[in-house]
Amino acid sequence: MKTHLDKPRSEMTDVFLVQQSYGRCCLSEGFFDDFYTAFANKSPAIAEKFAHTDMAKQKRLLRQGISYMLMYYNNSKLADSKISSIAETHARGHFAISPELYDIWLETLLDTIQAHDPMVDEALKTSWRNVMLKGIQAMVAKY
Repeated sequence: MKTHLDKPRSEMTDVFLVQQSYGRCCLSEGFFDDFYTAFANKSPAIAEKFAHTDMAKQKRLLRQGISYMLMYYNNSKLADSKISSIAETHARGHFAISPELYDIWLETLLDTIQAHDPMVDEALKTSWRNVMLKGIQAMVAKY
């Protein structure tokens, strides 16, 4: 019996490929720790954003946030509400996550995926970028 995994890559959607990759990353020890270490090391301004943060809670929020981004890409109403809420907390009046920080966030995420997903290649990284950009654009629009 054929399954969705038997399809050629060209027939799989970006979000499906990203979901599979994300699952592998979540199972890889240290994925979220490595992401935040790399992200904080990108600049003192980023490190300062996390100086007084409960990182265990932050890692759970990131895990949920990426899941919402995947759902948002598929036009989920629940995810639309969640991404809107996250955008509000990241806007000027709260955490003030400026638009250029999202670029750094995405590049750091892609680098971390590269280190933790043994099946990643440039095409999969492009799929990740496509999926994440939809949610990122929605969040930046509320800055």
